[in-house]
Amino acid sequence: MLLNAKIADHHLTRHACIYIRQSTMAQVRFNQESTERQYNLADQAKSLGWSPEQIRILDGDLAQSGQQTTKRDDFKTLVTDVAMGQVGAIFSLESSRLARSNKDWHRLLELCAITKTLVFDGDGCYDPSDFNDSLVLGMKGTFAQAELHIIRARLHGGKLNKAHKGELRFPLPVGLVFDGDKIVLDPDQEVQGAVRAAFELFEQENSAYGVVQRFHQLGLLFPRRSYGGVWNGKLIWGRLTHSRVLGVLTNPSYAGTYVFGRYQSCKKIGPAGEISTQSRQMPQDQWRVVIPDHHPGYITWAQFLANRSHLAANRTNSEVLAGPAREGLCLLQGVLLCGICGRRLSTRYAGNGGLYPSYDCNSRSRDASPLRHCMSLPAKPLDDAIAARLLTAVTPLTIKLALEALNNLEVRDKTISAQWRRRIERARYEADLAERRYEESDPSNRLVAATLEKRWNDAMQRVIELEAELAHFERQSMRSVTAEQKQQILRLGRDFPRLWKAPTTSARDRKRILRLLIRDITVSKAPQPKLLRLQICWQGGATETTEVQQRPSYPDVLRYPDAFVAKIRTMAERYDDTEIVARLKAEGLTSSTGKLFTASMISWTRYKHRISRPLLPDGTLNVRQVRARYGVSLWVVHYWIERGIVSATQRKSNAPYAIKIDDNVDQRLREWVANSSHLHPASPT
Repeated sequence: MLLNAKIADHHLTRHACIYIRQSTMAQVRFNQESTERQYNLADQAKSLGWSPEQIRILDGDLAQSGQQTTKRDDFKTLVTDVAMGQVGAIFSLESSRLARSNKDWHRLLELCAITKTLVFDGDGCYDPSDFNDSLVLGMKGTFAQAELHIIRARLHGGKLNKAHKGELRFPLPVGLVFDGDKIVLDPDQEVQGAVRAAFELFEQENSAYGVVQRFHQLGLLFPRRSYGGVWNGKLIWGRLTHSRVLGVLTNPSYAGTYVFGRYQSCKKIGPAGEISTQSRQMPQDQWRVVIPDHHPGYITWAQFLANRSHLAANRTNSEVLAGPAREGLCLLQGVLLCGICGRRLSTRYAGNGGLYPSYDCNSRSRDASPLRHCMSLPAKPLDDAIAARLLTAVTPLTIKLALEALNNLEVRDKTISAQWRRRIERARYEADLAERRYEESDPSNRLVAATLEKRWNDAMQRVIELEAELAHFERQSMRSVTAEQKQQILRLGRDFPRLWKAPTTSARDRKRILRLLIRDITVSKAPQPKLLRLQICWQGGATETTEVQQRPSYPDVLRYPDAFVAKIRTMAERYDDTEIVARLKAEGLTSSTGKLFTASMISWTRYKHRISRPLLPDGTLNVRQVRARYGVSLWVVHYWIERGIVSATQRKSNAPYAIKIDDNVDQRLREWVANSSHLHPASPT
């Protein structure tokens, strides 16, 4: 009777919505009693007066969490219909089924209060437009959210407490399995060999892509464990991928360390305003639980940290780290740092086919900075200087390095060969198993016997194929190191300069050798032109500074040095251009381009550097000085010289006149100018 008292006629003219939801798929599958009780709410709606045509079942949100409206399409439909006044009542088993978020819950109650929509749950009927009912519903929503928080905190606390003891189970990476309550290495020797091969190849290649390429070149496969479905727990062998290598190298479980909290969930606001939960990788110092030496591992903790450092250094989108060693002419690729902005210098290959490499600092242009590039340097002077310094630095190298290199080669070949033989052993086991199954079958049942026989034949064919592949691998890739070859390797260890300069040593190998000794190099420009200062930071932590003189530009090469200009200036005081050319030829000197000097070249040099002609004898004047003294034209001066009015001498036909004027001649010339009808007297000088 209390329920019917709140139901009015306008409620019965609208729809009755039965909202059904469970949070997870496991609840839907294994807690079917709750699902059945929610569907039975339709009978309650019928008993309260709603016809079957007016009852709507909203069960599209099964296996969806009620914390958010994301992926809950039926809840969005319910809110829309309530806002449009098409819903008379909402039926749910519990109020928390509608929403676990106070924001969504109170928004729905506000819309129900405006449109006069009733809310039914297992405790009774509520009218959100009534203050008391609205207060009760608000408290129920708050309790539902608090209950969710308490349950989550309780479960997470239990997981964290178990993780601190190293007892919390989680899926193990391939190569590790549970043996009771302990974590042990996978008893399958082929699986162990594949995992060990991945770590050993990374030590040689120092690159995840290099490991993938080596696996593919050697024809090796890598296992992965399937989870869920009919293949749950089974090993599946396939091609190794780059993501798998990264997962293996960055997983601390392979170092025998128990870690909990490497990935933690965080909430993120999407572009449409929706809130989603994502998993993000946490830095090492924020891992919640770290228990070293918890179980057997494939590598040590120090090797794990070294592998992570190598992977971080291989990043090509970083500003400071070196990046992987690649093919190319630039020896210092990835290790040069700009002394102005502190960022990494990039390489650029210009010219015909990239014959002219250079190091450029273009970080400012990438950041859209209006400033110009910090520097652009040709690669050859820097590479030559560092290579020369490297050869002098590793001269005391001992024979022990060569022996270790030889041992590494032998161990690598043995590891790869052993992995191949494990594959053949597994194939033989499968062939033997297929043979036993065929022999145990009933020969009269040809349907089963034919299938088993085909499987046996396929297994035997697989063994033959693997043996052929192994023989091909041993012919092409396996190394048989003789005593003579060992002596050659030892001589190479003692003769590092020859190894460095050998034509068979690739640029990539030289870069790897360089990075074993040098951490980074900071380059800056000295105050002097064309002079660079390189601060070398060695791997041991020691630093040193060296200077590199850049190659001069082509105009600087053609420009005469200051000593030559000074020589021309000294000779021009006594000799004319022709005499200077003769004396330079006698000394065997040529121009900057290797040509013989000419008078025009000496004349241009004097003009360029403001070098005057040879000085006149004391007490003599040239033509221009006479002209200026008497205020006449040059033609008048030459007229006086031709008529012998003034005494003039000339060293050569094209040399300037040396005019000697005494007091008598000076008096006569002044009278000439004064008495001339077209000449005017000069101002006294």
